[in-house]
Amino acid sequence: MKLSHTAEEILEALWMAVEEEKKGFLEVEKIKVAAGDPAYAELASLAFVELRDGRVYLRPEGKEEGKRTVRRHRLAERLMMDVLNIRGENAEDKACEFEHLLHEEVDAKVCTMLNHPTTCPHGKPIPPGECCDVARKSGDLGVVPLTELKAGEEGEIAYILTEDDIKMRKLMAMGVLPGNRINLMQTFPSYIFRVGFSEFAIDTNLAREIFVRR
Repeated sequence: MKLSHTAEEILEALWMAVEEEKKGFLEVEKIKVAAGDPAYAELASLAFVELRDGRVYLRPEGKEEGKRTVRRHRLAERLMMDVLNIRGENAEDKACEFEHLLHEEVDAKVCTMLNHPTTCPHGKPIPPGECCDVARKSGDLGVVPLTELKAGEEGEIAYILTEDDIKMRKLMAMGVLPGNRINLMQTFPSYIFRVGFSEFAIDTNLAREIFVRR
């Protein structure tokens, strides 16, 4: 089932009002979608919502889809900030656009890449998905900082998390690029790793900014 973007936005706002703010409904005028928009009829036809007297009620049938919609949005927010380093209003706008692409298994892959975050950048909880339960039970932390690896372990570089352009260029010059394999050879007193046929030494702070997939 694929909802329209507007329907997802309505469902998202309604789910947060009902499940997090403990309201029984939302007035149509408080939702950023005009009362005559066909998205309301779309949701009503699926029995996700009920409209009565200018109010929108979340039906039990719509709660799970609403939770998934909120999850996708908050994962998109984390992606904008943690990986793409996009912040402020621009990050929120991009997250709204990107969340609609996180369907089926895509949201699980993004969640795993982000190491199954529990909150969005605003501190609100991210509803857990099946991938989070599986990771918790198996002890698989997904993507972790290089500092979480032990000497002798290796992985695939997922991304670099730094706002410092000089650090970014330094790591890229070493071949620390997403998709490359990295072998951690030593962790003390400095982190020594191999990428390709070359070996490099970096300090702990820089090692924390390299995220790898085991």
